[in-house]
Amino acid sequence: MSFQKFTGKTLEEAIANAANTKNVTPEEITYNILEEKNGFLGIGRSVEIEAYCEADVEAFIKKYIENYFNNAKMDGTVEITNENGFYKVLVNTSNNAVLIGKGGKTLQAFNRLVKAAASAEFKKRVGLLIDVNGYKEDRYEKICKMAIRVAKDVRRTKVNAVLDPMPADERKAIHNALSGMKNISTQSEGEGEGRRLKILYTPENNEE
Repeated sequence: MSFQKFTGKTLEEAIANAANTKNVTPEEITYNILEEKNGFLGIGRSVEIEAYCEADVEAFIKKYIENYFNNAKMDGTVEITNENGFYKVLVNTSNNAVLIGKGGKTLQAFNRLVKAAASAEFKKRVGLLIDVNGYKEDRYEKICKMAIRVAKDVRRTKVNAVLDPMPADERKAIHNALSGMKNISTQSEGEGEGRRLKILYTPENNEE
């Protein structure tokens, strides 16, 4: 369990103890109250919490992936960047083809697995994105170039286009790439793994 337990005479003191132990500010502590004792006439009053900070989330993700590699007898290193509570995970491994899979399907499944494990561990939704050997960055460049070509055709023909299903991060990359394009807008449709992006002719959109 990634939570640690801390006590104090008040909730504020318990949080402060957690923050001091983890070398962060009290505002960076996430906690659940486990027990409150009122004592007698205020004597013996105490509060017990379980607490963690974002460094604990990073440590869990790193250890989880490293354990996966060890169990699968794969080599690999893990680097994590925290961007306002969203964790970007860069994995370098000689088994990149195995971990990425055809069309990135295995990587998508692995991303969901790690995300689900971290979310369950910390009892909240943890946002993360795993990239293997720079695959995602190359993928973004490729699909954005494709989307720009399609968007130019949409603008020329005034006929909307629908792209193949793709994960949320790839849809976002295309949305950002087309966001300043004149007469073009984007819209997601569908559910789950079938969710896809529509490129729409939008004459009222005169940005560029």
